[in-house]
Amino acid sequence: MNENIALDLQTLANDRRQRLKGLKYPFQLISDFTIKPPRKYWIVKGVIAQGETSAWIAPPGGMKSALMAQLALATAWQLDWHGHRSTACRAVIYFALERADLVRRRLAAHCAKQGITGETLAEIPLAVCDRMVDLTHPDSVKHVLDTIDAAFEEIGQPVQLIIFDTFAKLIAAGGGDEQQAKDQGKIFANIQRIKEKVKEAHVALVGHTGKDESRGARGSNAILGDVDVMVQISGDAVKTATVIKANDMPEGPLFSFTSEIHHFGVDEDGDPITVNIVSADTPEATKAAERGPRLTKNQQTMFAILHDAGAGGLTLDEWNAAAREAGLGERRKADLTDNRNALKTKGLVRSYGDRWTVDHR
Repeated sequence: MNENIALDLQTLANDRRQRLKGLKYPFQLISDFTIKPPRKYWIVKGVIAQGETSAWIAPPGGMKSALMAQLALATAWQLDWHGHRSTACRAVIYFALERADLVRRRLAAHCAKQGITGETLAEIPLAVCDRMVDLTHPDSVKHVLDTIDAAFEEIGQPVQLIIFDTFAKLIAAGGGDEQQAKDQGKIFANIQRIKEKVKEAHVALVGHTGKDESRGARGSNAILGDVDVMVQISGDAVKTATVIKANDMPEGPLFSFTSEIHHFGVDEDGDPITVNIVSADTPEATKAAERGPRLTKNQQTMFAILHDAGAGGLTLDEWNAAAREAGLGERRKADLTDNRNALKTKGLVRSYGDRWTVDHR
């Protein structure tokens, strides 16, 4: 687009915005929001973005809350999270409706592992609220916003990640039933009201899977229509976080992780003080290393290309192009197919439609 035309359109859009400012329900013309290509503002690249809502579900004991504690600190202290880049230090408020003491101990453990101590702790823009929150009524929004505003004043920067743990308690606090779509609808209407006021925030909900994990979240499936991203955590010793619903990002495995015990020391009786947290080590790297000796040099190169692409993976054409740049497939095009099939047979890669990712299962 010609630069002068773009400036003229931007001026018209600004004038229109001023004229419509008094409307309760303002609108934009298509020309207003296509002047510049729209982009997504990531909080953690490829995982959570500003202005969106995500749901993180798992069965009881599935490490979903432990994972959220790790995400909270990664967001607040700009730590990369399981291979995904944290884009800035962003203020976080964690509404711990269940086991707030456990949330605090996990956060303390992660701080200790990162070597964050003393005065540095005061610099972390992260707050925990341990009160029951009722989001079934519109007037509850004001109380949540009051808490977020107070956190803003205390921390000195706007809150951009809001975690509610758990979704079931948000409904039950007001006498609702997560089996009922209308009760879930009340929650999401109020979450939207919160996001309208805290415009750059992402809301993360921690929830449960049903008795049949293959059917996803417990209760009404209305939640699927109201979140931008749903991640299901499954597995035994090795857990895998898998995107099972997304509006504009690939579905499939995000990463795998394990739990570990963090030791704080001993109590007055000499007994250990511990808490289980998400391990900082990524099992997929161990998995690849263990299987590495069984791969040819070309297979190792093909795997490394896909692994370095991250959770989003690559299309078949992108993977082949990157492999050719690395010098593969020059003599025989079928070599790329043979190497790819070998990796798939060994359980190291998998495909979703035309996209290929590292298999974290």
